[in-house]
Amino acid sequence: MTIIEALILGIIQGLTEFLPVSSSGHIELGKVLLGVKAKDNLLFSILVHGATALSTIVVFKDDIFQIIKNGFRLPLNNYSRFIIYILISIIPVMIVGLYFEKEIEAFFTGNSLLVGGMLLLTGLLLLFASFTGNPEGDLSPFKAFIIGIAQAIAILPGISRSGATIGTALLLKVNREQAARFSFLMVLIPILGAAFLKSLDLFSEETINIAEVNVTAMIVGSLAAFISGLIACRWMIKIVKKGKLIFFAVYCFIVGSLAIIGAFIQS
Repeated sequence: MTIIEALILGIIQGLTEFLPVSSSGHIELGKVLLGVKAKDNLLFSILVHGATALSTIVVFKDDIFQIIKNGFRLPLNNYSRFIIYILISIIPVMIVGLYFEKEIEAFFTGNSLLVGGMLLLTGLLLLFASFTGNPEGDLSPFKAFIIGIAQAIAILPGISRSGATIGTALLLKVNREQAARFSFLMVLIPILGAAFLKSLDLFSEETINIAEVNVTAMIVGSLAAFISGLIACRWMIKIVKKGKLIFFAVYCFIVGSLAIIGAFIQS
């Protein structure tokens, strides 16, 4: 992987991890357009996902501090309930990740037709969510689990994780600020957990030789993902509060349609 390819893919990862347009889908399309088939893709994936997780921690550092400080006290308070909701939300994605890993990997083969179709579904969800008005409801164990199912489905390339979780939360009448906050914080454990498991794969006998890795490209890609992630995360919080998701629905419709057309042209 070259430095330019790493820079472009890092920016794509950072921006699309938080914006509701599917980071996995855009990374797959980016690899197709750039012709990236490097052996160090696994390491790159670990680093850029870790970088976007770090950008989330930076943006929500005050919230995370308060959750850690007050979330493990009795009796139950808002912070401890938030921890419970997050733990409930990760159950679906944990089941899918642990028991269907091979099936999931089969979807990440640069299939533009699949990515395009899933982007259209993301667009539909965002379209419906954009008409929810200004919901004033709170999270509950049931809502957290349903949002967790949406996150698990978003493992598919082309389904936006933030779009799926925020859109589902709004459809469940969760207020906009809480929906955005929960969506971005609930992903930290799955991202870090997946990065750890991928790291184990990386150092197994069948993976790449670290000596062959373009270290500069890895650093550039990680920094690009971190900086663009910071910008996108803060921007997305403002967008959700203002209820402007319909613009991303239109974007998903356009990119999804182009991906499908391109797949048919190439076939």
